[in-house]
Amino acid sequence: MLEEIRISNFAIIDQLELHFTHGLNVISGETGAGKSIIIDAVEVLMGGKAEPSMIRAGAEKAVIEAVFSVTTVARPYVLPILEQEGLIEGSDPDSIILSREIRQNGRSTARVNGSTINIAILNSVGTHLIDIHGQSEHLSLLNPRSHIDLLDRYANLLDRRQQLGEMVSALGGVRKELRSLQADRDKLERRAEQLRYDIEQIESANLKAGEEDQLEIERKRLGSSEQLATLLQDALAILDGDDSNESNPAIDQLQQIAVIVEKIAHIDKSLKEEVDTANSLSDTLQELALTLRDYADDLEYDPDRLDEIQERLELINTLRRRYGITVSHVLEYCQSARAELERIDNSDTRLEKLKVEEDALLRKIGTLSETLSQARQQAGEKLAGQIVHELGDLRMGRARFSVRVSQQREEDGCFVGDQRLAFDASGVDQVEFMMSANLGEPMLPLAKVASGGETARIMLAMKQALTMADPTDTLIFDEIDQGIGGRLGSVVGEKLWNLANHHQVLVVTHLAQLAAYSDAHFKVEKRVINNRTSTHIQQLLTDEARTAELAEMLGTTGESGEQSARDLTIAALGYKELGTRTPPQV
Repeated sequence: MLEEIRISNFAIIDQLELHFTHGLNVISGETGAGKSIIIDAVEVLMGGKAEPSMIRAGAEKAVIEAVFSVTTVARPYVLPILEQEGLIEGSDPDSIILSREIRQNGRSTARVNGSTINIAILNSVGTHLIDIHGQSEHLSLLNPRSHIDLLDRYANLLDRRQQLGEMVSALGGVRKELRSLQADRDKLERRAEQLRYDIEQIESANLKAGEEDQLEIERKRLGSSEQLATLLQDALAILDGDDSNESNPAIDQLQQIAVIVEKIAHIDKSLKEEVDTANSLSDTLQELALTLRDYADDLEYDPDRLDEIQERLELINTLRRRYGITVSHVLEYCQSARAELERIDNSDTRLEKLKVEEDALLRKIGTLSETLSQARQQAGEKLAGQIVHELGDLRMGRARFSVRVSQQREEDGCFVGDQRLAFDASGVDQVEFMMSANLGEPMLPLAKVASGGETARIMLAMKQALTMADPTDTLIFDEIDQGIGGRLGSVVGEKLWNLANHHQVLVVTHLAQLAAYSDAHFKVEKRVINNRTSTHIQQLLTDEARTAELAEMLGTTGESGEQSARDLTIAALGYKELGTRTPPQV
């Protein structure tokens, strides 16, 4: 609901601040005073075209700012947009501030709650907050894409539509996998052949983790066997002695040292631990000699084994270059290749299973879509009857209205009876409101039927019939009284006041008969200050002020004019007493 709006330096408006109520807000004033300029400013605020020519002469920029309370009606539509764009901090906001700034260089800035946004987001938010009928095209009822949503809300079909949407989403996943499997079967087969070759090559190698390191050790030992034999011979000669070694063997010398240390320890007990050290060294040296003798006995030169190792290492290196950095990586690739090959080999089975799932979902979607279509047909007839009744009250008794529910065939559509029909998350139907405004004229899409006051009455009749289905909080009617006389003005006033039971309504009017039904009345006038013309607006808060304005609107003066105005007010109050007014839930 629009609570307040502030406008500065827009057209002939210098500074303007308005506070609106939740009921029927009427704006009146003489022609050219600037009533429609206020509506123009709201349109710009909602994302309409902004031009430097809109800026008041001599000003650098124009600023429009409005505060909206978020009602329970608008919250499910507005909050998801704000959440997606990161425009909500903490708990859900009870109010939203929209602003638009227009500069002389042609640029404009849009903000939601102080955060800069693009015009598309501003328009998305504004669409769910305000619906304007006037000189602009900002009217959801003229957009055929909105008709199915309005009809479904009117018929209470949104729960079934959500169920259908979930089915359509599941079908989308099935069809995506189907397309993936069906795409380029030759490519899949070539891939399978490559995988089979890779797996066979790796498996035939019979690789083992860590094998490469062990082979490298063995290759190095076999390749250096002669050098190792010489080194071993020299080491054993020192340890055990030989004919060419004139000195005592190292083992003998260490044993002699152990004996000497033991004698010393008999004299000085402090060296007792050194006896153990000397004996331990002697034992260790003997063990070393034994290990080297065994190693020397096993050492042999085997050129065949060396060649075998070389070939094995070359095979491992080849596989590493193709499939991984290490043997472990090669084995991991082989495992993943087996899994991929299994998926490809099983793709035909999976393909058949997916086709069965697709067929089942298409039939379920068709069944639910058919029930939705039948419900829409029935609701459409009821809605059309209500709108025709409303149009009769508005002196359009010869108008005809219908809700066209149509379908299109599609080769891969859902199954409805013996047909296959195109569908989306809303079902198989295309819904469009059709109308003939005058006798003898054909039924045409709503947007092509009428203009001016006739269109205003059509929109009012539709809004009245769809009042519970329309999620827009605030409805603005400009030129609602075009082509409408005083007697019909009272009827329009009644309709607008009833509409304000479920929406905030703002109406710009010249008709006193309509204005008498207002819950808040604003008067617009032009003033000249310091040789500059500007628009001023004031809310008429007293009965005397409202009576005086109604009299001016009637074009009568004196006591008779005021009495006529009072009569209108009394008649409107009498009508209002028959109804009740429930404020929007915030």
